[in-house]
Amino acid sequence: MTWTDFLGRADTQVVMFRDKSVDHDTIVVCFRGTQPFNSEDWCSDVDLSWYEFPRIGKVHSGFLKALGMQNVVGWAQQVDHDSAHPPRRAPLAYYDIRDTLRDLLQKNPEAKFIVTGHSLGGALAILFPGILFYHDEELLLERMEGVYTFGQPRVGDEAFGQYMEENFRKNTIEYYRYVYCNDMVPRIPSDGLFKHFGTCVYYNSQYQASIVEEEPYKNYLSIWGSIDMRRNAIYELIRSFIMLTKYGADYKEGWLLFFIRIFGLMIPGIPAH
Repeated sequence: MTWTDFLGRADTQVVMFRDKSVDHDTIVVCFRGTQPFNSEDWCSDVDLSWYEFPRIGKVHSGFLKALGMQNVVGWAQQVDHDSAHPPRRAPLAYYDIRDTLRDLLQKNPEAKFIVTGHSLGGALAILFPGILFYHDEELLLERMEGVYTFGQPRVGDEAFGQYMEENFRKNTIEYYRYVYCNDMVPRIPSDGLFKHFGTCVYYNSQYQASIVEEEPYKNYLSIWGSIDMRRNAIYELIRSFIMLTKYGADYKEGWLLFFIRIFGLMIPGIPAH
């Protein structure tokens, strides 16, 4: 399924599937990350303007637009897809996902759901429950188990983070933010007005996990961080050949990843993403 808020084109991509188990079914809502050659995804990423929700905080406007916020009317609880934006050829992401979940959960009284995503998809995954909180969507909040993001950028200010943490506690919803080593995306936008929140699960270059308040060198342009990141990039490039020699063809990396690792020596953090 695809949704959008840009130019009536379906650019925000989401996959939904259901996992059946003895206890209860779990519906997974997975937001896709930035596609390298998709200009609309890049517009969402680089739009650093704010949208301020009264008594909630400021949020990255580009991510909100990708999720379905209307530039003029803000974020209404209901929207008429036909009249809100006449040229639109695809529904708005947030509303369509919300309505689909409502239908699935009503048909499956024991089912619950989780939300996940990588990169831009991680930003949309954490903002989705934020708008559910804002609209007080009781049915969905009662059935949401957790939010799990990977390589997620910062999405809002400190006030927004406090608002989210308070509502996660209130609704007993888990939130884990996974970060691998040098990954540059969780370290942007800079830690000025944009702030991370929630539990960070950080993996170092040895794939060892630890629970931290925030990943090391929280700003990508850290001088000391750039030294450590380049050292890790060199180590990971060398390790890619060692893994092939030690464990065989299953660990062979293609030429594209090899060139990305070489490029990562100059701009560390890209291969880790």
